[in-house]
Amino acid sequence: MDVEIEINGTTLTAKLKGEIDHHSTVKIRLKIDSEIDKHHPQHLILDFTEVTFMDSSGIGLVMGRLKYVKLYGGNITVQNAPSHIGKVMYLAGIDKFVTIK
Repeated sequence: MDVEIEINGTTLTAKLKGEIDHHSTVKIRLKIDSEIDKHHPQHLILDFTEVTFMDSSGIGLVMGRLKYVKLYGGNITVQNAPSHIGKVMYLAGIDKFVTIK
């Protein structure tokens, strides 16, 4: 799993690549949280374009980042999730808390 970070004004985009599971979420979380600490974004975009697999750890990753970015008054958008991952997010009810595009 890899994470590429982009900053554009008050928006932080984390482009996730590979598999999101209980082994990879710690690394992902630490990298994204470090960037949130540095930039205090108003908007965090989690781009799932290149995510090939996600288990329930991915749900925790999204919800944990939401809680963290809200400390700075921010919000989250999940974008470009492959259909099978988007389905899991909707079934988990994430769409009630974050924007899914």
